Amino acid sequence: MRQSPPASATTLAQVTVVEAEGCHFCADASDALAAFATRYPLSITTIDARDPAGIELMQQHRAAMSPLVLVDGSFFSQGRLPRGRFQRLLEVRSAAVSR
Repeated sequence: MRQSPPASATTLAQVTVVEAEGCHFCADASDALAAFATRYPLSITTIDARDPAGIELMQQHRAAMSPLVLVDGSFFSQGRLPRGRFQRLLEVRSAAVSR
């Protein structure tokens, strides 16, 4: 399990990514999330889909594809990361925090 550096928990979006080895959607999501992390406060945790925690999350959210992406513990997506929807979520979240 990899985790990004800590920062203020009140402003960070907690992003959990369950990824599989050799998954091109997973590599694509990792690159996209790294880019988003340069503009938005994110804490990204990556879990291998073969780890017990990864297996549990995949089953719990009934994810048929990797990567499974959770934001603040809630299902966001599976398979290819929808960048536009993710950015809109982060913008709404950032606006709510700055109030």
